[in-house]
Parts: sequence; structure tokens; C-alpha cells
Amino acid sequence: MKKFASAVMAAAVLFTTIGCKEKKSEPVATESTDTRPSVVLVTDATGVDDKSFNAAAWRGILSFYGDTWENQASRGKKYDVITCATQDQYVPTLKQVSEEGKDLIVTTGFTFADALNEVAQLYPEQKYMIVDVDYVNQPNVMNFVFTEEQGSYLVGVAAALQAQAEGVENPKFGFIGGIPGATITKFEVGYIQGLKSVFPEAEVVDYYANDWGKPELAKTQAKNWFDSGVYAIFSAAGSTGNGTIAQAKEYRLQGKNVWAIGVDSDQYEEGIYEGSKSAVLTSMEKRVESAAKVGLEAVAGNTFEGKVVTLAMSDDGVDFAKTNPDLNPEVVAKLSEVKADIISGKINVVPTYAESVAQGLVPEGLGAMDN
Repeated sequence: MKKFASAVMAAAVLFTTIGCKEKKSEPVATESTDTRPSVVLVTDATGVDDKSFNAAAWRGILSFYGDTWENQASRGKKYDVITCATQDQYVPTLKQVSEEGKDLIVTTGFTFADALNEVAQLYPEQKYMIVDVDYVNQPNVMNFVFTEEQGSYLVGVAAALQAQAEGVENPKFGFIGGIPGATITKFEVGYIQGLKSVFPEAEVVDYYANDWGKPELAKTQAKNWFDSGVYAIFSAAGSTGNGTIAQAKEYRLQGKNVWAIGVDSDQYEEGIYEGSKSAVLTSMEKRVESAAKVGLEAVAGNTFEGKVVTLAMSDDGVDFAKTNPDLNPEVVAKLSEVKADIISGKINVVPTYAESVAQGLVPEGLGAMDN
């Protein structure tokens, strides 16, 4: 319908030009002169205000159009976002958006995989992309995955070296996940491998909230762990993990030496509890914004194809945040060396739970799952 309307408009303009040669006028700028692709981001219930995963995807879209979080000038024209309150809304929402004829539909997270696989087959001309999945094997779906284990190894090393620099004896560490699965497992096992590269006998505890949007669960668990002597907690749980940050802020304000580690986005500002002091020591930056931009650039350049794209540390897909001035400078310097060793292959970070256990890199009995 859109192509037909455009053809009619073009014919009308041509007719007017031929029939009225004596009347010349400047072309009128219309929305149709903007040839940039249109896109809709479809998220889970946590939305783009999760300050983490979805927020990163949204930043990538904003950046592609030259907009910012504060100035979303093209929203509603070239891009928009739809938030699904429940998973049973995924299929009907994707169908509805597919009927609108957008150039690209973006979904975030493996919970969308089944719904997207179903809908993509119904709309073979529609282009889709999904982040955190490599198994939606449709010719019109671009899959994006990251080497989360590499970035998580870095923040594990960061937490361990910071504890060492602060003279903490026998530090304990925690990990809070959202819904267990292969992706979150990469966060956990990478983190533990990083910790144990510094403290081979370090005690590590884990907990899965089975939800992306319940920060109260993480806050309660974080309080219990901090009270029991846990030094730092890394959360890979969407907005659920914001509860870890909230508890760390409360305790640091009381003078307790505990830390939260952010995820996906640099969560330093979310951890600010006094002046410029932040309870977020560092964050594992997963550049979901890079995936969103790559997908849009492929559509714009007519190079889009159904395939799997892996964004590794060498591709600037994952990294660690250096924003917090309380992160020891010597730790930052060491992390730069570790990062170089990961990129060169000198350090190999194992991404699966089964293989990590088999190699003695992580303990048995964790909540991690490989599928």
C-alpha cells in the first residue's frame, strides 16, 4: 500500500510538472523526503526505562537518527517503542507492528525468540532483528549475540583486585541473575572465572530471581548477602538488578564497604548515593546499542540478511566501565592488560556452565543453565 501511494504521488508530481512548465517553485520538504529507514523497538515489560538492556538498545536507535534521550525529535515519525506487559502479548504485538510496514522491527532478549520465529514466517518481506539469540533461523531475521563471558570476566577481575587493593581478607562475592538460560550463564561463569583468576578459593554465591522486573527480590537477597559478609554483587537481571544497586547505596551511605556491579549500560549514575560517590564499582558494558545501529545500517545500505552477528570484545561489543573514580587506578591499568590478553586469545574465557565445571573453573551447584 505504501509503495502504491508513493507511485501515485510521484505520478501526480510528474503530471503537474509537465502540464505547468511555466510555473516553477521550490520543492516542498515533506516527511517522505527522509529516506532513513523506519524502526520499532518491541520490549518486554521493563521497557526502555530499565536503565540497562532495553535502554541500551533504545540509545542505539536514538543515536542512529542523531537524537538523544533528552531530544527524541524523530520519535513517532521514524522510530518508536512498544512495551509488552506480558509474554502472551509478544505474538499479537509483533503481528500488529508487522502490518504497519516498518522497515525494521527490533526485539530484545531471548524471551522473544519463539514469538519472533512464528511471526517472521508470516511476514517474509518484513525485516526483523533480535538481540541475545542465535537460533531464529529465518531469512528475514538478523540475530545478534555477544561474548558476555569476556566482559563479565573483566568485572570479576575488577571486583577481586579492588578487594585486594582495599585489604579485604577472604572476600566473598555474589551473582544475581534474572531468568536462567544460556545468555545469563555466560555472565555468571565469566564473572566467576575472573574472580578466581585472582582468588582461586573465593566463595561465590548465586541467586536467580526468575524475573526481569522485580528489583525488590534482588534488594532483599543483596541485603542478606551483604549482611553475611559478601563484598561485591554482580547482577545480570534487567531492572531486577536495580535492587542490588539500591541496597549497595543504602549500605555505603552507612559506611559499609560493599559494592554493586552494573550490567549492560554504565550504571555509575544509578549508584550515586552522596555527591559524586557511587555504589556501582564498575559495569559490564554490553553494547546493545551497537547491535541496533548495525541492524539499521544494514537496512539503510540494503545489505540486510538473515544471519547471526557476534559482537565480541575485539568488536567493541563488550567492555568494562571506568567511570567510578573509586575504582583503583592500578586496577584499571591491570584490567587494560587483561582485556588485551582476552582479545589476543592469551586468556580464553569459557562461556558454558558444563565446560566451566568440567575444567574446574567454576563450582558445581550453581543456578546457571546452558539451555
